[in-house]
Order: sequence, then C-alpha cells, then structure tokens
Amino acid sequence: MSYTSLVSTDVLADHLSDPDWIVFDCRFTLTAPDSGYEQYLQEHIDGARYAHLDNDLSSPIAELTGRHPLPDKNKFVQWLRNNGVNNNSQVVVYDESFGAVAGRLWWLLKWAGHDAVALLDGSYPKWRREGHKTSHDLPVITESDFKADFKDEMIASSDEVHEFVKGNKQAVLIDARAEERFSGEIELLDKVAGHIPGAINFMYEDNLDMGGNLLPADELKEQFEGLMSGVKPEQVIHMCGSGVTACHNMIAMEAAGLYGSKLYIGSWSEWITAPDRPVATGDE
Repeated sequence: MSYTSLVSTDVLADHLSDPDWIVFDCRFTLTAPDSGYEQYLQEHIDGARYAHLDNDLSSPIAELTGRHPLPDKNKFVQWLRNNGVNNNSQVVVYDESFGAVAGRLWWLLKWAGHDAVALLDGSYPKWRREGHKTSHDLPVITESDFKADFKDEMIASSDEVHEFVKGNKQAVLIDARAEERFSGEIELLDKVAGHIPGAINFMYEDNLDMGGNLLPADELKEQFEGLMSGVKPEQVIHMCGSGVTACHNMIAMEAAGLYGSKLYIGSWSEWITAPDRPVATGDE
C-alpha cells in the first residue's frame, strides 16, 4: 500500500526499519535558515535525512523569480539519488510546523513523478509527544538510480495567473498566507503588500485541528468545495508568499479526494517583480 497524502505516526513507527521507507526532516525557519539543520543534528526521527528549503528544495533567487524558485531538475534528481530515494520508495516528510515547509518536498516529489510521498500527520511535535524513536545519528545511505518523470502541467505560470486576473481564464486562486499579509495590513517578507486581485484567502492552518493533525477528509472536502464554487479541482491554482505553504492546501485537497490543482510556484514574491501586474489590498 502506498501513502500519497498523509501517513500516521503509528504507521511510520511500524516501518522505521523498512529500507523502502525514506524519511525527510524539513524543519526550517525563514529568519534563521540554518536552525532547522542544527535541530536535526541534535535530534530527528531515527533514520531521517535532512532537506534544506533554500539549498535542496529551491534554486538561487534571480531578478524575476520569487523567493523560492524551483530547483534545477537535474540537481534535484541527483539530490534524491544521493539520499537513497528509489522509484519504489515510500517517502515521508515532516517538519516542526505541521507541514508548512515539508509540503514543499511533498509537492516536488509529485512534480518529479513520484506519487508515493506523504506528510506525517501531526508532524514532529506529535512524534515526540507520543514518544516514538528519535536519534542524533546520521543515516547510512546508499545512492540510488532514481528516474524522474517531471509533470510540468502541475505548475501555473505568472502568465496563466494574469489571464485569470484579466477575466480570460476560469479558475479559483487560493492564497495560503495569513490574513494580515493577504490584506496588505502587514508585510515583513516582501517589498509590496497586498494580494493578487480575485484571489481567495484561505490560510493553510485552517486545514488543521487543535492538535496539529489534518482535519477529517469530509471536513476538508466541504471547506475546499465551498471555496471552489463549482469549478473543477483542475481549475484551482494555489499560491502563498513563495510557493511553500501553498503546498499544504494541495495536500489537504488530495486528502479530501480533490486531485489535479496547480501551484503558482513563484507566488506573491514573483508576482510583484513586474510593476505592471495589478495589486489589491483589503479583505476582498
């Protein structure tokens, strides 16, 4: 059985010694980029590898990109091989923030054609709380021959989003940022405050219960179908500040059985690199 959206802590604990299961620690803090790796060295799920958002899951920022551009395809495939990911691997991703960062690696693996990847439900806080096995030892890794089949149709371009804004494309654009950033009231990360006209604000944390677990599938389905207003999942475009936390909403949709939505990888931080692109503020 493959897990393609979520996996429980108990199921992962039962497979820690299974060589076909590969676990990635994705802890990361934007204001302290090296802190996640330092935490990983101190303690992590036994056998987990580390994935650095800036260094492993993104490419360098360029003049017209967002803050986390897609990694180079060849480099990403080699990184997967270096970490022992095979085409038959069950990959599990986790972080400290209930999937806000780990969702990026989930999406990248889907983009590379690897469907058997799941977010650890409740993530590292729940794993520790339940007393499952941790370690400070680095895993012994055998390089793999992973072969990718990239699915660029999962990506929405800035031109595609612009067509939506102009009314030439039927779609729903869901922005996963916090309400105060969406409205333009507060902006600490990007040079321009506000949102793309026509976007809907749905913060990724609304996918979670009080314990940090994803809501039941039927509740998630009801939430997203309400946002979609009758359009198909394939017509949904997700975004955030830089194409990271938006992936959490994509996981939630897939957990609810709503497949085929796209990611605007550059998101807000790319949108504002072109001064002619419209910007809206306020709640609407």
